[in-house]
Amino acid sequence: MLLRQWAHMLGYRGHFSTKSRHYSIRLGDIRQARADFRAEQARLITGTPPPDPEKTVTVGEWHYAGNGHRHGEAFWAEVARPRIATARRIARQQASENR
Repeated sequence: MLLRQWAHMLGYRGHFSTKSRHYSIRLGDIRQARADFRAEQARLITGTPPPDPEKTVTVGEWHYAGNGHRHGEAFWAEVARPRIATARRIARQQASENR
């Protein structure tokens, strides 16, 4: 870790993501701003009203979305099936050898 001895010259001690809040914005604040922005975008797209701290929104309607594979998912399930079976067989063999 050759950089450790020069870290004091870079303005922080430790990992870059633990910057001081005296001179820089924290990563948690950036993440929260992004989440708020995306939630607002989703609200505008779906047409839901803005959140009101005095009210609670309750969704009382459910729809059956269906079952099974759709849109090529069956193909990928069949491709994955032999690989999963092989991986399980190898794991069983290794477990029996280690006993």
